Amino acid sequence: MSKSTTARQSPPRSRARAAAAGMAAESRTESRAIRENTLNQARRALILDAARSAFFELGLDGASLREIAKRAGYTPGAIYSYFANLEEIYGALLGESLQRLNGVVDAAGADAAGPVELLRAKATAFYVFYRDNPKELDLGFYLFDGVKPRGLTPELNQQLNERLMAALRPVEQQLKTLGLDADEAVAETTAAFAHIVGVLVLNNTGRIRLFRQNPDALFERYMDSLVRRLPASLRCVRG
Repeated sequence: MSKSTTARQSPPRSRARAAAAGMAAESRTESRAIRENTLNQARRALILDAARSAFFELGLDGASLREIAKRAGYTPGAIYSYFANLEEIYGALLGESLQRLNGVVDAAGADAAGPVELLRAKATAFYVFYRDNPKELDLGFYLFDGVKPRGLTPELNQQLNERLMAALRPVEQQLKTLGLDADEAVAETTAAFAHIVGVLVLNNTGRIRLFRQNPDALFERYMDSLVRRLPASLRCVRG
């Protein structure tokens, strides 16, 4: 092969090497970004785990940003890279809690024989989630001071409210299936939510002992009364 031929082939080879080098650099940059994102997610999860343990051990009013940082192994200042303030941490924990609640409610009633059984299954799943996780209920209440959410942005407040409503929507939907109109279904869903919260607050504070009542029995009694209020022609409808 002549020198002139070799010279003519060199530019394509140089371009190929340059292209390969560029692709390798791009791959390294992408890999580095993925590693950094993974590390950031791990650090964020570590902070939330530390916050959860601090809240559950010290109470929601007793856990400070400094205490959370100590448990996570960070300085208080480092936490601001992930959360703007203590309320934002509460909001993130509540968001995760509501996501778990939605998963439990969505999975309930897979073997229900009909709409009444499905209504009971969805409402019971909501009740049992908070009965078995009383600290999750405490977390939800702490975020509210009077009628306004403490330190939450309007956007975050709306997101959390939507997640809560999503967990209650299956109950509302079954009430519509069983013959209630939209307004009646919303009213009964609201009443069921109020009953569940009320019973569990009494139970969690020990006040229910004053009445010598069992929370599960009270919930079942409420569900029985709710079913009796449904249109008679649809109470025994099977799906």
